[in-house]
Amino acid sequence: MFRGSTQLVLDGKGRLSVPAKYRERLMARCGGQVVLTADPTNGCLLLYPLPEWEVVERQINALPGMDPVSRQLKMLVVGSAEELDLDSAGRVLVPPMLRKYAKLEKDVVLVGQDKKFAIWSESAWQGLFEQAAQLSEQLNEAARNGSLPEELKGFSL
Repeated sequence: MFRGSTQLVLDGKGRLSVPAKYRERLMARCGGQVVLTADPTNGCLLLYPLPEWEVVERQINALPGMDPVSRQLKMLVVGSAEELDLDSAGRVLVPPMLRKYAKLEKDVVLVGQDKKFAIWSESAWQGLFEQAAQLSEQLNEAARNGSLPEELKGFSL
């Protein structure tokens, strides 16, 4: 399980150095073989250990081929997927096309998402946090006026 976020810097060649705490798990889980692809909903990148990616890829490829949304999803997610290996220093090269898609320049954030990672530009990640603050205000207001969704009433962190 991958969790937490880490601020990182892409080097001049577009390489991302995976933190040691994750590198060890990736080596144990998949021998350092990963797949990097575009996230179709958030404008970030997704980094999967190869075995986890293969499950997702099978699910995407099983979608109906004549459905235009399914076709576009396949084209974006499977079509942009790059199979990569961690190098001896624990880095992966983020291909230029994917860097452009996610607007990655120098400062990025690696975010653990259970079985995968999301890679965000630092500015986009900060924007997400600003949106989360607004959501927090909305949830607090809903709790005060009794309109909190039933699923959230018994939820506690």
